[in-house]
Amino acid sequence: MAADRERVGGRPPALFPLFAGLETLPGIGPKAAEAFAQMGVARPRDLILTLPHAVVHRRPIGRIADARPPEMVTVTVAIERHSAPTGKGRPWRVHCSDGVADLQIVFFHPRKDWIERQFPIGAQRRISGKIELFDGMAQMVHPDHVALPDDPPPPEFEPVYPLSGRLTQGVVQKAVAAAMTRLPETVEWIDPNLLSREAWPSWSDALVAAHAPKGLQDVSATAPARSRLAYDELFAHQVTLAIMRRDRRRLAGQVTQGDGHLREKVIAGLPWPPTNAQRRAVGEIAEDLAAPRRMNRLLQGDVGAGKTLVAFLSLLIAVEAGGQGVMMAPTEILARQHFRALEPLAKLAGIRLEVLTGRDKGDARANILTDLAEGRIDILVGTHAVIQKTVEFRDLRLAIVDEQHRFGVNQRMELGTKGQHLPPDMLVMTATPIPRSLALAQYGDMDLSILDEKPAGRQPIRTTVIPDGRMPEIVDHLAGAVGSGARAYWVCPLVEESESVDLTAAEARFQELRARFGDRVRLVHGQMPAQDRDAAMADFAAGRASILVATTVIEVGVDVPEATIMVIERAESFGLAQLHQLRGRVGRGKAASSCLLMYHEPLSETGRRRLGVLRETEDGFRIAEEDLVIRGAGDVIGTAQSGLPRFRIADLERQGALMALARKDAQAFLERDPRMETPRGQAVRLLLWLMEQDRAIRLITAG
Repeated sequence: MAADRERVGGRPPALFPLFAGLETLPGIGPKAAEAFAQMGVARPRDLILTLPHAVVHRRPIGRIADARPPEMVTVTVAIERHSAPTGKGRPWRVHCSDGVADLQIVFFHPRKDWIERQFPIGAQRRISGKIELFDGMAQMVHPDHVALPDDPPPPEFEPVYPLSGRLTQGVVQKAVAAAMTRLPETVEWIDPNLLSREAWPSWSDALVAAHAPKGLQDVSATAPARSRLAYDELFAHQVTLAIMRRDRRRLAGQVTQGDGHLREKVIAGLPWPPTNAQRRAVGEIAEDLAAPRRMNRLLQGDVGAGKTLVAFLSLLIAVEAGGQGVMMAPTEILARQHFRALEPLAKLAGIRLEVLTGRDKGDARANILTDLAEGRIDILVGTHAVIQKTVEFRDLRLAIVDEQHRFGVNQRMELGTKGQHLPPDMLVMTATPIPRSLALAQYGDMDLSILDEKPAGRQPIRTTVIPDGRMPEIVDHLAGAVGSGARAYWVCPLVEESESVDLTAAEARFQELRARFGDRVRLVHGQMPAQDRDAAMADFAAGRASILVATTVIEVGVDVPEATIMVIERAESFGLAQLHQLRGRVGRGKAASSCLLMYHEPLSETGRRRLGVLRETEDGFRIAEEDLVIRGAGDVIGTAQSGLPRFRIADLERQGALMALARKDAQAFLERDPRMETPRGQAVRLLLWLMEQDRAIRLITAG
């Protein structure tokens, strides 16, 4: 019955009250609804998932003398007299007593009739608020609660919610209490063994507990009620991604099986063997290519972990099977860098490799397009120029997208249309280590291969943190190193998110270093004509230049093994991941390398912590986890194009382990109940509706 209702696109009726308009709750008019909307709360469902972020402890006391100012207390007092304001801006004071000690209740901007009605002389009132000492006298400014002694007391522990507009805590608390009366009866959707192991309450009990905290421990992410509610969000998200992954796997793909003869030639010619991580990744990709379904895999590697070799060996599988491969990079500088890195490997394999960017024109371009269409080119490297309509392959089997977060979805889809009969298999790569929790949140619909080992021969990089006041000393040290044949990068500060301002800083530093080192210095930045940039890079790579002054255009993919020194100016202005990428431009050859992180005083606590992490470790995954804690999930990935889901309760910075658990549980659940037809399956359907994962429901009901 439920499945039939979902087939026609209907939300289960049990959830209707939670998905009604906010104004259906008592006391919520258009203005309050508008203020709630600024918080992203439009329905009772949003309210029950908006948890308090703090708790106020109102300690009940029998006597004023029992208070420990400043403290929130609830106490019963007798009203003795009023002191009306004696001048403009003066407060109204209500003098009270408990029979032994005195207390003044203070009101600024008072309304006489209201105060006299609330606090008649001779009456008793129970008041609650912050008690403080002022000139030795106990006072309470604007009590939060005023009631008769026989009225129910305010709660000892009161939740504190986020506010917007003119909302008050009282309005939000009443709205939440009304929304909570609409909770439906539910069957448990969490695996019973997990529920018992974690000692989590049921969904409705967890919500009740989360909205009625009994202390600070109850508003922490580790509180059982909150952990359970966070897990519900993460589990619904991971079930959706698992269904999408399964759906994609149903898409027909080409069966591409190589015999290994080209890969063997390349591996035999390498100075050292591939790491276990590289072998594992190539094995996973080969398995995907050989399957009759389309590959959709992410290859994630730390700086210097050898992604390029994995990519090339994967492309060779396509060539061994009689097909072609393409690698697309986001910038021309990176595309040509890949081409130069792959050239010696292509020679070892004895295959034809070409590069195509927007700069290629005329006969040279026409020849490449003809040879590509007729199958004479085995592997093509290029920018988004490779997806233009005029570019045709004879038999494209594998498309690799590098630094995939810098491409739009449409560009990746365009690349997917280049296959002869069926779309090519797709491998996307990123050199940015992503914390596991974020990788599962952002790329959970893809299969994941991780390179977490460095190839043999990679030298550790000595990292030093130094104030920029010692610049002359640094330049002298650089002069000695360059005199001995060393090559150095000098990265200029990220002044602001403006290419022109960053450029000014780079040009000024270039002129200063040029004055000291003469023609041995080159400048590279993103606004230079491509041929000038390539010429400067070529001079540096060939040793005709010893110092390369650059903006962050060199952050990814630049590979000059002879470069052994990296100087980063104003290092505190860069993110951890970016500093890690920049440092990874050295340490790529046989000689010892060093990285100098120059900072400008005064250094903030965050800046100090960030540079300290870089000094301690070269492990990109550990650095990424630290970055996540320091900056938060949105900033680590870049919120604008992150594709990160927005969770109301789950905290990816602190609950990464829950995300991994949710992924494992989602996979196991779908293996046991692929159509979601068991009682737990029906409960999970309800959860998906509740968490607005309609896409998963559409896929599951479409069969």
